[in-house]
Amino acid sequence: MAKRTKENVFKAYDSKPESPMDKTTRVVRKMVDEDAEERQAKITRLRNARLEREANTPSQTTATAARKNRRP
Repeated sequence: MAKRTKENVFKAYDSKPESPMDKTTRVVRKMVDEDAEERQAKITRLRNARLEREANTPSQTTATAARKNRRP
Protein backbone atom coordinates (compact mmCIF):
# COMPACT_ATOMS: atom_id res chain seq x y z
CA MET A 1 0.00 0.00 0.00
CA ALA A 2 1.24 3.50 -0.86
CA LYS A 3 2.19 5.87 1.88
CA ARG A 4 -0.33 8.68 2.28
CA THR A 5 0.93 12.24 2.60
CA LYS A 6 -0.59 15.65 2.36
CA GLU A 7 0.55 15.98 -1.22
CA ASN A 8 -1.26 12.93 -2.56
CA VAL A 9 -4.36 13.06 -0.31
CA PHE A 10 -5.20 16.74 -0.72
CA LYS A 11 -4.64 17.71 -4.32
CA ALA A 12 -4.25 21.34 -5.12
CA TYR A 13 -6.74 22.28 -7.79
CA ASP A 14 -6.02 25.20 -10.02
CA SER A 15 -8.80 27.72 -10.09
CA LYS A 16 -10.44 28.18 -13.43
CA PRO A 17 -8.94 30.95 -15.53
CA GLU A 18 -10.50 34.38 -15.31
CA SER A 19 -12.82 35.06 -18.20
CA PRO A 20 -12.69 38.40 -20.04
CA MET A 21 -16.05 39.34 -18.50
CA ASP A 22 -14.75 38.60 -15.00
CA LYS A 23 -11.64 40.67 -15.67
CA THR A 24 -13.70 43.61 -16.92
CA THR A 25 -16.01 43.40 -13.92
CA ARG A 26 -13.08 43.31 -11.50
CA VAL A 27 -11.39 46.32 -13.11
CA VAL A 28 -14.59 48.38 -13.26
CA ARG A 29 -15.44 47.64 -9.64
CA LYS A 30 -11.96 48.71 -8.61
CA MET A 31 -12.36 51.98 -10.54
CA VAL A 32 -15.78 52.67 -9.03
CA ASP A 33 -14.53 51.97 -5.52
CA GLU A 34 -11.55 54.30 -5.99
CA ASP A 35 -13.81 57.06 -7.31
CA ALA A 36 -16.15 56.65 -4.34
CA GLU A 37 -13.23 56.89 -1.91
CA GLU A 38 -11.92 60.05 -3.62
CA ARG A 39 -15.40 61.60 -3.61
CA GLN A 40 -15.87 60.84 0.09
CA ALA A 41 -12.46 62.32 0.93
CA LYS A 42 -13.31 65.48 -1.04
CA ILE A 43 -16.69 65.81 0.68
CA THR A 44 -15.09 65.41 4.09
CA ARG A 45 -12.37 67.95 3.28
CA LEU A 46 -14.86 70.52 2.01
CA ARG A 47 -17.22 69.98 4.95
CA ASN A 48 -14.38 70.49 7.44
CA ALA A 49 -13.27 73.65 5.63
CA ARG A 50 -16.83 75.02 5.68
CA LEU A 51 -17.28 74.26 9.37
CA GLU A 52 -13.94 75.87 10.20
CA ARG A 53 -14.82 78.96 8.17
CA GLU A 54 -18.22 79.23 9.88
CA ALA A 55 -16.61 78.86 13.30
CA ASN A 56 -14.07 81.62 12.58
CA THR A 57 -16.48 84.20 11.15
CA PRO A 58 -18.52 86.26 13.61
CA SER A 59 -22.26 86.03 13.43
CA GLN A 60 -23.29 88.93 11.18
CA THR A 61 -26.87 87.85 10.62
CA THR A 62 -28.08 89.02 14.05
CA ALA A 63 -26.37 92.41 13.75
CA THR A 64 -27.81 92.98 10.27
CA ALA A 65 -31.29 92.01 11.41
CA ALA A 66 -31.14 94.38 14.37
CA ARG A 67 -30.17 97.30 12.09
CA LYS A 68 -33.06 96.63 9.75
CA ASN A 69 -35.57 96.64 12.60
CA ARG A 70 -34.45 100.09 13.88
CA ARG A 71 -35.13 101.92 10.65
CA PRO A 72 -38.69 103.15 10.21
